[in-house]
This record gives sequence, C-alpha cells and structure tokens, in this order.
Amino acid sequence: MIPGQPVPLDLSRCDQEPIRTPGSIQPHGFLLTLSPQLTVLQASANLARWTGIDAEAVTGAPLTDVIGETAATRLAPALRDEKLANRPFYLGTFTTGNGQHFDVLAHAWDSVIIAEFEAVERDAPAGFRELYPLLGDFLLNVNEAASLESLATLAAHHVRTVTGYGRVVVYQFDPDGHGHVMAESKEDDYVSYMGQRFPASDIPAQARELYTLQRIRLIQDANYTPAPLVPPRNPVTGAANDLSFAALRSVSPVHLQYMRNMGTLASMSVSLIVKGKLWGLISCHNTGPAPMEFEKRTACEQLGQVLSLCIESREDAQELTFRLDVRRMMVEMLGNLTKGADIIDNMRVVFPELLRFARAGGVAIVANERVLTYGDTPDDEAIDGIVAWLEQQGHGAEVFQTDALGSICPLAAGLERNASGLLAMPISRVHKHYLLWFRPEAVHTIEWAGNPRGKQEAPAPDAPTQLSPRTSFDAWREEIHGVSLPWHVAEIELTNEFRSALLGIALERAEQMAELAEELGRANKELEAFSYSVSHDLRAPLRHIVGFSDLLLEASGSEDGIMRQRFLTNIKKSARLAGKLVDDLLSFSQMGRAALRPVEVDMRHLVTSCIDKLGLDLQGRNIDWQIQPLPRIVADPTFLHLAMVNLLSNAVKFTGGRDPAVIRVWAEQDAVETVFHVADNGAGFNMDYVHKLFGVFQRLHRMEDFQGTGIGLANVRRIVERHGGRAWAESTLGQGATFSFSIPRKLALP
Repeated sequence: MIPGQPVPLDLSRCDQEPIRTPGSIQPHGFLLTLSPQLTVLQASANLARWTGIDAEAVTGAPLTDVIGETAATRLAPALRDEKLANRPFYLGTFTTGNGQHFDVLAHAWDSVIIAEFEAVERDAPAGFRELYPLLGDFLLNVNEAASLESLATLAAHHVRTVTGYGRVVVYQFDPDGHGHVMAESKEDDYVSYMGQRFPASDIPAQARELYTLQRIRLIQDANYTPAPLVPPRNPVTGAANDLSFAALRSVSPVHLQYMRNMGTLASMSVSLIVKGKLWGLISCHNTGPAPMEFEKRTACEQLGQVLSLCIESREDAQELTFRLDVRRMMVEMLGNLTKGADIIDNMRVVFPELLRFARAGGVAIVANERVLTYGDTPDDEAIDGIVAWLEQQGHGAEVFQTDALGSICPLAAGLERNASGLLAMPISRVHKHYLLWFRPEAVHTIEWAGNPRGKQEAPAPDAPTQLSPRTSFDAWREEIHGVSLPWHVAEIELTNEFRSALLGIALERAEQMAELAEELGRANKELEAFSYSVSHDLRAPLRHIVGFSDLLLEASGSEDGIMRQRFLTNIKKSARLAGKLVDDLLSFSQMGRAALRPVEVDMRHLVTSCIDKLGLDLQGRNIDWQIQPLPRIVADPTFLHLAMVNLLSNAVKFTGGRDPAVIRVWAEQDAVETVFHVADNGAGFNMDYVHKLFGVFQRLHRMEDFQGTGIGLANVRRIVERHGGRAWAESTLGQGATFSFSIPRKLALP
C-alpha cells in the first residue's frame, strides 16, 4: 500500500459490512466497556485526548482511575442499576478528574456495560428545554395539517428549528424500498430534493434493520477519524463488540463517502416506525460539521415518535373509509345479482358499479365461450388468451392481480393502453367463468436524486477511489410505461369476499335446481348424507358471530378499545370460517359435474406454484421443502392444482409444531400410472380411522388443534377419481403422514 493513498473499498460487498460491529467510535466523545464491578474492560483509543490517560493503561483498572473519584462515585449507582437495558439511558452530566464535562449515556448489551461520554460545554445536566416547546407546538398544529405531506412538512420545519441543520427532509419508503421525499425544510442556498426519489440501494437491508432497532443516528463530521476500541475484542464474548445501540458507533466508510459526495458533512436520521415497520426517515443534512447535544437529539426523536403515531392514525382512518366505500358498493351489487335466475346475465345490470368497485377502466365477464365487456377493454380474442394464460399458470383457483400484465404475460404485449393492470376473479372453481377488471397504463415520470442505474465516468488513475455510482445527486427523470395504478390491498381482499358471496349465491341456485331436476338425484342424496355435518360445522362459527356481537353491543359504552377489538377479531374469524365452509362445499358439489380439460402439465412448475400460493401460511415457519424431479403428465391443470394445494396445505398445517418442518414431494412412474407422494413429519393420524380420511366433513383431529373444514381431502379424492386414479394415505401417529394419488398415463388429450 502506498502511504497517503486512499484504502480501496470493495463496493460489491457494502451490504455485508459489519455495521453493528465496526470496532470503533466517532471521536466527539469516548467509550468504556465495564464489568458489573465497574472494572474497565475496554476503552476507545482517543481516551487520552479527553482524559489525558492512555487507553492501553486503563484495561483492568477501576472506573475511578479513568474519570476521577468524584465522578465515579456519582455515576456508580446508575451503572449498577438492574434496570439498565439495551437502549442508551441518559445518566446525567459529569465532570472528570481533568475538569472536562461530559453527558453520560449507558446501556447493558453484548455481556458488558457500555458507557459513552459525550463532551459538552455546560457543567449542569441537560434540561431538555427544547423538548416541551417542540412537541407542544407540533401537537397544537397537527389537526390543521390536512394531509400526511403537510404533517411531514410541519415536522421538518420544527426539527430544523431545533437542530439548526441546513436541510431537513422527510421521506417515505415505497414497496420496492425507494425513498420518496414528501416534505422538506431548508435554507435558501441548499439544493432541494423535494419530490425526488432515492434508490433502495442507498440504504442496504442491514442498515434498514438497524434503523428499526435504533431510532436515531448522528454523524457530527463525515471527515472524522474513527477511534478504535482497545483491546479490539470484547473480553467477555471474545468477538467484536456489538455497538448496535451505541450513540457514538462509527458508521460505514461507504456511507461517509456518500455524505461527502452529497456535499453533507453532518447528518442526523430519525426513524419513522409505523406498526413495527420502517415507514420512512426524517433526514437532516448540514454542509459543515455540526455537534448535536443529547437533549436536542431526544427532542427530535420524540417528535419522530409522535409523527409516526400521527401517520399510523391517518393511514388507518383513510384505510377504513376506503374499505367502507368499497364494501357499500359490493353489498349494493350483490342485492341486484340475486334478482334474476342467471348470475352472469344479472352482472350486465351492475357493470357501472363493477367499474367503480375496482376503480377500473374496463370489465369483462367470461363464461366458457361467452364474453361480455363494458368500458375500455381488450377485444374478445385477447381476453380469451388472457384467461387461457391464467389457467395454464394455475391462477384459476383464486383472485389474481398485477399492475404490469405485459411484463409477465406474453399475450398481453401491446395491450398496455387499456390492460396494463389486471384483477382476475374466478367465479367458479371448475368452469371457465371469470370476472376480469382492466386498468389502463398510467404513464408517469419519477424524478430521482441522481441516475440510480447510470454509469459514472471512469476516474483518473491518480484520483481517489470513488465508493459508489452515487457521486451525482442531480435530478434525473425516468418515464415509466406499461404499468397501471397498483391494486389496493383492500380491493384484493374485498374481491375475495365478493367471490365468496357469488359462490354462496351460486350454491343456493344449485341447491334449488337440485330439488327440481331428477338428473341431480345423486347430488341430492350426497347432500342429504352429510347435511348434519354441514349444519354442525356451520352452526359453530355462526354462534360465535351472534355471541360476540351481543358482547360487543353490551360493551358499546365501554372505553376498553382492546376488548372491543378482540370481539371484532373473533367475529371476523368466525365469518371467514363460515364463508370458507360454504366455498369448499360449493367446490365439492361442482367437482362431480364439471368436464375435464386435460393438457400436458409440468408437475414441477405446478408444485412450485402451489407453494407460492401458500405464502401467507408460511410466514414465520421454518420449512424444509424437499421437491424431487417430477414428470410431465396429462391432466386437468386447474383440478390438479386444487388437489395439490390441499395436500401441501395439510402438510403445512399438521407440521405446525415442528421446527424444522420437513415436507417431501416425489413421484413414481410405470407404464400404467404415475404416483405422486406428499410426506411430512407432522402430527400424523391413527390408521384405525384411515377409512374416514377422504370423507366429506371427516376430521381425525380436533378443530381446536388444527383448523379446517373437512372438505379438502374429499376434494382430492374426487379430483383423482375423475381422472381415473386413486388416493390413499399412510401414517404413524405423532411421526408424520404420507398422502399418495395416482393419475393414469393413458389419459388422452382432447
């Protein structure tokens, strides 16, 4: 290495930097790690600058030798306090033996007590005089802020007033992690970033995680020289010290260069945490070094917490209003759909409401070979192609949505004008019946703070190493095509409810037809055979709904919001269970009548698609998926997708108590048939009752232990038998189960 030359940095690994264990601190104070007996275990190398004592000389010495007897005597009771936790706690302002004044923060973490001494001019404790005027004035003006943007602007102004920084911005992270500047307060000579976006790569994932844990971070001077810890490793753990919560923690050299590239030498970030997730940041910038006392930082951190609560409250209110409006339209539509005998024909009457329900530009109904459209939609041939693609991809069993259809469906290329967005709702599990909403392309321009993908010119051979392509923050505009407005999560959830309601109407009509038509005699007998089970299973959630509704009415005058929330949650769960029972019953009753549409199916792709659809059930689970190579077979992909989802869902459900859960899928093939197996290491079942396993509404476990409607395996058997195959299972109670089914190889293409 040539003396005086900058140390090259490996930019490709900046997201793997040890930002929690940097081994050093910022030098505007010093740090000690202490044992429970207040013996010094480590000291920052700049100790001599602040106390006149060399860091290497204090290892193993009592705290008194470092800061003086008077300061140590006052500080010791607080450092020995068992309430000392992982977040830094302000212990007061102390004067060391050499007459220097320090604000002292301490926290217990990584098997040691971490004491941080930040140099201050005053000898009196912090008065937090900035805190109450700041929060008081902010709260007085909160109700006058009509939008989140105006609320954020108010917060940015207050933070800049307290800190004196030249620019304060508030930005929100979008679903892709990019930061959008929604508010700004700055001095006239500072560049404005208002309305611009910062790419997600500017803040690596590990940094975002640390922002969630530690809600404030300060860098007083980006040109600082780090002060390493002496000795470099934690004597208790033998590893590098975890400084995640230390206020003096040294930061990544990549970030320091980023700041210098930005023309910023001092910065402070306050995390905005909404519902436990990093929603955004209050980011403060200054062109020169800027010390920031603890009391001012605390005031800004408290303001950030208040702003986070205001954001959560505003978003919840907006979400509730939106859901109520959409639900009101859904109820009105359902009322009109029950007036005639044919639901498909009835939908013509509510076409305008269907458009408003999904805020779409066009809507189409597909009923086998029949296509009805309203508004701005693709032509009938293109719609048929989109439906065929949905079925081929295994999306024929539940609601599907995308705001960039052309990027995933080759048939949609060229349809961006009126079909960049698609919300597809299958009306039937077994027939090619779909309700499709289309959203037009929403061409828009994003203004970035610098080109997030552009290449920089190569530096001169003798120039310092640049840390990243983020050497420019000049406004760079990007025009986005082929994307519609995104579908709101409430629209997707309420579309699922709408679908369940339509299936309920269809079930009612099917039962009426069954009573009038002799050719449905077999279906009538089957319905009668398990009518008792249906009424028993459906009565339970309905009783819960009525019971908890009564409790909610009785508690209507109570101020106990937690109790009312619990009642509403139980009502919602019971309603969903009742809807699921009706949905599964309709699916089972239709399964025996729908015609098979066999095609060649890639089973590996189908199983992967099924696992993707179980995404919500897999959150927080440790599952070892062992998927062996699977053959291509000839079968109905929609039916087979439903069967495999049921089997994999059962495996996930009954391995709930295993960590890790192991789920294996493999196949055996001979000249006659292909046999597929799904095995797990879950609860298993008693083989004495295996004959009941594939019956409708038959359960071998209590519903309190494993939720379910008792229809899934009955559907599996019926699907397999429709293909001319068979289904069976083997198990050892408490050790797992293996479910198998066969599909004949001679099933011919149509």
